[in-house]
Amino acid sequence: MTAYRIAFALIVSACLGGSALARPTLFDGPFVDLDRLNRSLHGRVDEYTHNHGRDNRICSKALGEKRDLYVYVPPGYDPEKRYPIVYWLHGFAQDEKTFLDLIETFDCMIWKGRFPKCVLVSADGSSKGRASYFDVGTFYLNSPLGRYEDYMVNDIWNFVVTRYSIRVEREAHVLAGGSMGGFGAYNLGFKHREQFGVLIGIMPALNIRYADCHGRTDRNFDPNCMGFATEYRPRDTIANFAGGLIKVKQQQVIAPVFGEGPDTIKKVSAENPAEMLFTHDIKPGEFQMFAGYGSDDEFNFDAGVQSFAYLAKQRGIDVTTYEVKGGRHNRETGYKMMQPFADWVLPRLGKYAPD
Repeated sequence: MTAYRIAFALIVSACLGGSALARPTLFDGPFVDLDRLNRSLHGRVDEYTHNHGRDNRICSKALGEKRDLYVYVPPGYDPEKRYPIVYWLHGFAQDEKTFLDLIETFDCMIWKGRFPKCVLVSADGSSKGRASYFDVGTFYLNSPLGRYEDYMVNDIWNFVVTRYSIRVEREAHVLAGGSMGGFGAYNLGFKHREQFGVLIGIMPALNIRYADCHGRTDRNFDPNCMGFATEYRPRDTIANFAGGLIKVKQQQVIAPVFGEGPDTIKKVSAENPAEMLFTHDIKPGEFQMFAGYGSDDEFNFDAGVQSFAYLAKQRGIDVTTYEVKGGRHNRETGYKMMQPFADWVLPRLGKYAPD
């Protein structure tokens, strides 16, 4: 890695704070002592990775390679009982290791009765099998990067449900994630409605074609002036960090997954959660949905969430939203949503958890 790339990565780290709740590591090296972590938990993390001195990864038929996976079981886990399941999908430039930054928070909330006893799952959804600030986002889609949708809903699902005791009701199956992971939660949920019933996004990309009625993608949401972006503009900036020092271009995010041909916008539209409300004929009451956002999100995901909720309401669909005033697209804003998110989940998922 050149000195420039190292400096760039350090700036991104300082600006994004890991983007969605947790920070990827910049360099490979000594990692979390899992035994020590487990001794600090009331529950337990089972690892199927190569992060702790041995290769215990699972085989993904969809990707044609081994991949990392962590599974958390709650305090007093009893295989004779059945538990809800929560998939946690990591964000852009992250991998499954970010889950370990969050697990103490989940474990504490479960121990105190503020979050339902459940099995939590986090798999590596990166394009290269490791976190990197220079990686491209897979968005958990089947694309030229690989069959990530099939990997998540087939390979990971089958591995977990054959080894852990999971409730059968779709209402006890949660897809949740931060940023890109929030997009994945809603996109995969809508496609696999027989499998998942609860969708949660923390700073999620729920309308990746958001624009106002003048075609501006950087404007606040206004229900009286709303539209969709109709052109793919690869050089357009979609986010600014460090006062404009770091610019994220549309091409960096869109091209690896959707390509750059004349049908790029059509491909984006087909996978856009806001439009999938209509194209997948989502019905009122079919899903329980939560979306938290910062009011000053650098990617303007706040407008995306608001427009998604507005379009859902037109179909009679309720989406619970939570706004962090002044919040940006960073770790601190994400953590401010954790307790509201837990408060929302508890009555919905708690009925499926063991006493």
